Amino acid sequence: MSDARRGNQGRRGPSAGVVQPARQVAYDVIAAVRESDAYANLLLPTRIKRAALNGADAALATELTYGTLRMQGYYDRVIALAAGRPVSAIDPAVLDVLCLGTHQLLSMRVASHAAVNESVALTRLVASRSATTFTNGVLRTIARTSPEEWRERVLADARNADDRLSAEYSHPVWVVRAFRQALRAEGREDELVALLAADNDAPRVNLVALPGLATDEEAAAAGVPDAYAPTGLRLAGGDPVDVVTQSGGRIRVQDEGSQIAALALSRARPVRPGERWLDLCAGPGGKAALLAAEAIAGGAELVANEVVPARAELVRTALAAVPADVPVWETDGTRIADTHPKTFDRILLDAPCTGLGALRRRPEARWRKEPADVAALSGLQTALLDAALGALKPGGVLAYVTCSPHLGETRGIVAAALKTWGDRIEECDTAAVVQGFARSELDLAGAGTQVQLWPHRQGTDAMFITLLTRIR
Repeated sequence: MSDARRGNQGRRGPSAGVVQPARQVAYDVIAAVRESDAYANLLLPTRIKRAALNGADAALATELTYGTLRMQGYYDRVIALAAGRPVSAIDPAVLDVLCLGTHQLLSMRVASHAAVNESVALTRLVASRSATTFTNGVLRTIARTSPEEWRERVLADARNADDRLSAEYSHPVWVVRAFRQALRAEGREDELVALLAADNDAPRVNLVALPGLATDEEAAAAGVPDAYAPTGLRLAGGDPVDVVTQSGGRIRVQDEGSQIAALALSRARPVRPGERWLDLCAGPGGKAALLAAEAIAGGAELVANEVVPARAELVRTALAAVPADVPVWETDGTRIADTHPKTFDRILLDAPCTGLGALRRRPEARWRKEPADVAALSGLQTALLDAALGALKPGGVLAYVTCSPHLGETRGIVAAALKTWGDRIEECDTAAVVQGFARSELDLAGAGTQVQLWPHRQGTDAMFITLLTRIR
C-alpha cells in the first residue's frame, strides 16, 4: 500500500447514528486495512458480528468493503480527475470515504443522494469540517457523470496499454505484467483480460467435507458438489459459520483449489499404512485438516509444522475436528532436513508467497505487494524446498504449492530445484494425478505435467501445484 494512502493513522472518530451501520462497518474495515495492514477477510466478520448486523446489512457491508478494496486503484483515478488533484494530496481517511462513496455511485444501485449524504456524514466523523465540503463536492461531481463516461475518461488518461489494463481492472501494472507472463508460458496470453476481470468477481463460498469424517447427510445439507474436488461443496445457502459449527468442523470453508493441492499429495499414489506425512508450512491449517483426514483413512500419520506461534494455534484449532493426535511443531522449516533427514514419505510445502492467486478473496493484497516481495520470497521458497527435499525419504513424494501464478514463485523455483538436485529427484506428472481424482476434467492445457489453476478457468484460486519424488 502506498505511503500516500497510509497517511495520518489513528485520527478516527466514534460511530454515530447518522451513519448507516453497514457503511460504518465497511469504513472501519477499510480504514483498518490502510492503518494497520489488517486482513479484510478476517476483520470483517468480527465487525459485522460486533455491530449485530442483520442478513441484508451484513451483505451490504460485505459488498461495500470488498467492492471498494478490489476497485481502489480505479476509484483513485476517478477521484483524482473529479478532485483536480492527485490522491496523494488528499487526507487518507477522507480518501477512504471517497472510495467508498465512489463504489456506491459507479458500481452499485445506490441512490446518489444516499451515497453522498452518508459519505459526508462519515467524513464529519473522521476529518475536519472543511473536509465535509470537499467530500460533498467531489462525490457530486462524480455523480453527475455516468459510469461509462468515467471509464472513458480514466482510460484516455492512461499512459500505455498496460496502464490501461491496470486502470480498468484495478491491478498494479507489475501484477498485470506478471499475469501476462504466466499465461504466456501456457500459450494463453489472450486470456489476460478474462483473468483480471475474474479477480474482481466476488468468489463463491466453497466448503470442504473432510473425507471419512463428514457424513453424506451433512455434506448434502451443506451444499452441492464442486466441479473438480471430490471433497468440495458450493454453499447451498445460509451462513457458512453455522455450517461449520453444526458439523463440528467436519465441514469447513476452503477454496476448491486448496483442496486439489492437498489431494494431489495424498492421492498421488496408494497410501501404505505407517507412512509419515509432513505439512511443512501448515498455517492456518485448512490443508492440514484435509491431509489429516486422508492420512487417517490410509493408516498414515501426519505432522504439521508452523513456525509462527499465532498461526500454529490456528492449525491446532483447524485440527480439532480430526479424531487423531496430530503434533503441531513450531520449528524453522528451512532447518527441517537437519533435524529430520530422509524421514517423511510425503511432504506438503505450501510455501509462503505473494498470494497473487487469491486476489478475489483478499483484494487488498494487490495493493500491499511489490515486485521486491517476489525476490525476497523466492529466496525463502528455494530454501524451504531444498530443506523439504532433504527431509523426504527416497521414494517419497513432495507437493510444492503456491497460491500465486507468478513465474518467479512457481516454475522458476521448481526448475532451480531440479537443477540443484539433479538425478536425485524427478518431476511427477502432477496433471495426470489431479485429473485422476477430479470429478470432471480440468482444462490444464499449456501447463505440461504441472498444474496451474485459474479463477477465470476453473473458478478457483490460482494455485500452482507440482509433485516431485526423491530417487535417492
